[in-house]
Amino acid sequence: MRILIIEDDPLLADGISQLMRTSGHNVDSVASAELAAPALASEVFDLILLDVGLPGIDGFEFLKKLRADNCRTPVLVLTARDALNEKVRGLNLGADDYLTKPFASEELFARVTALERRMHGRISQQRIHGPLVLDEGAHRAWLDGKPLDLPLREWAILLFLLDNVERVVSKERITRALCNWEQDMSGKAVEVYVSRLRTKLEAGGIIIRTVRGIGYMLEENYAVRQPT
Repeated sequence: MRILIIEDDPLLADGISQLMRTSGHNVDSVASAELAAPALASEVFDLILLDVGLPGIDGFEFLKKLRADNCRTPVLVLTARDALNEKVRGLNLGADDYLTKPFASEELFARVTALERRMHGRISQQRIHGPLVLDEGAHRAWLDGKPLDLPLREWAILLFLLDNVERVVSKERITRALCNWEQDMSGKAVEVYVSRLRTKLEAGGIIIRTVRGIGYMLEENYAVRQPT
């Protein structure tokens, strides 16, 4: 798996990173929610290990906004808070598991392994639109059977358009649905992400039409390409 560790204690972050790498996983580590944002925007992770007591935006607030952004990546919360209500809060916000500090490396490894088994065993949640396939459960996409790289914002906008096929959606609706934990996404940013999506999807004949002065529409039919 590719794992993102969000932990501000450098010694603990390094120890967890070494444990996960020894187990064969690929690991990236950041010290705050603010630093996690660009990492999640540029890479697809299979698991997030999230500390609650982060500087700035704390882990609970980050988790809340992560799920509001339709990010379904499993999250294992790490915290020194042992109160039952804190555990319940984390699970209600969308955490998949909860581990209280201090913890033994064997227990962390066991919980990560259990989450990995759960991910491999869950039912695929696929969206199919012509040659485009999005698996929401695995957070992966394919176009004409080839893997399609979609950073978090592009993924979220494409899902929103798929939920509104043949409907014109305004940039304002998109920005309201896909707000950032730092600030609302601007209309200009939406234009950039839609442009990037068009570039990636045009090879498969997927059409995102601009309705001038209103917004965007994902067309039901896709262009049938002639063999070369």
